[in-house]
Amino acid sequence: MPIKNRFAEMQADITAWRRDIHEHPEIQFETHRTSALVAEKLREFGCDDVIEGIGRTGVVGVIKGRKAESGKVIGLRADMDALPIHEQTGLEYASKIDGAMHACGHDGHTAMLLGAARYLAETRNFDGTTIVIFQPAEEGGGGGREMCNDGLMERWGIDEVYGMHNWPGIPTGEFSIRAGTFFAATDLLTIEFEGLGGARGEAT
Repeated sequence: MPIKNRFAEMQADITAWRRDIHEHPEIQFETHRTSALVAEKLREFGCDDVIEGIGRTGVVGVIKGRKAESGKVIGLRADMDALPIHEQTGLEYASKIDGAMHACGHDGHTAMLLGAARYLAETRNFDGTTIVIFQPAEEGGGGGREMCNDGLMERWGIDEVYGMHNWPGIPTGEFSIRAGTFFAATDLLTIEFEGLGGARGEAT
């Protein structure tokens, strides 16, 4: 029996979503257009509930599976914000916003999670509940913390959260995974040096 590849059928739509988001990048918590687009799509897909404004401009979609025996609640997370970089790629779908660009692939993350949400809402062939989480301000703004402070984990009783990040160095069709944290965070640090100064002398 042939296997129907629903994601292959959605590829053109997912590509179009990514390019639209890429053309309209928004920085940190200013993801108003992107958040509105995400919420509109989640409602269009038939999610059981769509909540906006979690962590200021974050969006959450709730998708209940056909089976509910386990009561398990799994979160799938993507980031939506862009970087304060002026794009010079010359692509037909290049940024239309001066000083902002999706240079870290969050447009792709958002589009991929929208595709997953559409598939899960259509099929519901899973046990428990899936919470799709669209986070603003991943690039230094602490958007994940803001969403958690707004009760993200407790409100829906989320047991585990899974996310992914594009990695251009990995061959097409492959992905990397390991147990535990992976690309968990970055930190900034300042180092101060103290020492004795030296005087430049003249040779005699």
